[in-house]
Amino acid sequence: MKYRLYTPGPTSVPESTLLKLAGPVHHHRTAEFRETLKQATALLQYVFQTTQTVFTITGSGTAAAEAGIVSTLAPGKKVLNISNGKFAERWAQVCKAYGIEVEELKKEYGTHVTPDEIAAKLKSSHYDAVILVHSETSTATTCDLAGIGKAVRASGDTLLIVDGITSIGAFPFKMDEWGVDVAITGSQKALMLPPGLGFVALSQRAWSAVEANKSARQFYLDLAKYKKSIANNDTPFTPANTLIEALLVSLNMIKDETIEGVWKRTAANAQAFRSGMQALGLKLFSHTPADSVSAICYPTGISDKDFRGQLKNKHNVHVAGGQGTMEGNIFRVNHMGYSDAYDTLAVVAAIEHVLNKLGHKVELGKGVAAVQHELAKSF
Repeated sequence: MKYRLYTPGPTSVPESTLLKLAGPVHHHRTAEFRETLKQATALLQYVFQTTQTVFTITGSGTAAAEAGIVSTLAPGKKVLNISNGKFAERWAQVCKAYGIEVEELKKEYGTHVTPDEIAAKLKSSHYDAVILVHSETSTATTCDLAGIGKAVRASGDTLLIVDGITSIGAFPFKMDEWGVDVAITGSQKALMLPPGLGFVALSQRAWSAVEANKSARQFYLDLAKYKKSIANNDTPFTPANTLIEALLVSLNMIKDETIEGVWKRTAANAQAFRSGMQALGLKLFSHTPADSVSAICYPTGISDKDFRGQLKNKHNVHVAGGQGTMEGNIFRVNHMGYSDAYDTLAVVAAIEHVLNKLGHKVELGKGVAAVQHELAKSF
């Protein structure tokens, strides 16, 4: 069976990008690398929908998030962290590790905060920043980021720090228009690369906070160093230059399709997959689903070990399990990046076979037919 990857990170990498990775390793302190980084940075601005510089960090999305948080917030600053999943909870842990005061607004897994809730909190107390995950990967849940951005800006000088790791490049994310001050993503999601690069962009308001932060304690993740180097289209430390060369290939694919085209395709595939699951009688976990990844509740009597084991061992189809408190209760399927209509059909067909094999009888082809009806709207 062909290897089919449906995990929400890492995601499938296009063949053209893989071929670039198979090429010779070049030296990174050269005019050629600086030109590659310059072009990649411009295309990242297009994907982020920003005029601000997007910095490329050799590290994971967590490295980019830590850089954005610690560069803008000094110890003793106060943040409102929206905690509604495993990754949202991670940012609270980062803040606490650096002496940043954290108040957590806890939401049930599968739900998200609303603009009105944010506005109410900002009226009740002053916060130096609001930190949230636009697309909580662990629960496949998104929020009204445009509305939240408006609420935060109305509060005055509070920064809006957003984990866009499974939203940027997958569904609408407009950094400048929506008033996002720190935007973060990683290479192994919608940008169609292996893990290894993190990306972070800061608004002018965020840069004012960086300049006022005299107690920043990071070294490798000091964004002031990256800002100085990017003036010469370079990096302050050794970059994963082979990944950056491959990044340019993937970003040009996005540019050719257009970011709006990517958003439309991802949404169509997500809707088609969910229609297939509902036709089989399976329930979505999230109350506000993200288009980048879907979370599906297991039917009674189906174990995570058996279900994902059968998909992997019999069909070579790889999906993700639940995380945190949802471990064993849900499975998650990716729709972002290098994923098309026929990938969607394939995973639903495999799920039908596995459910039947495990004794949860479904009508073969019923889920696939629902997918086909949805996909027909795209052709």
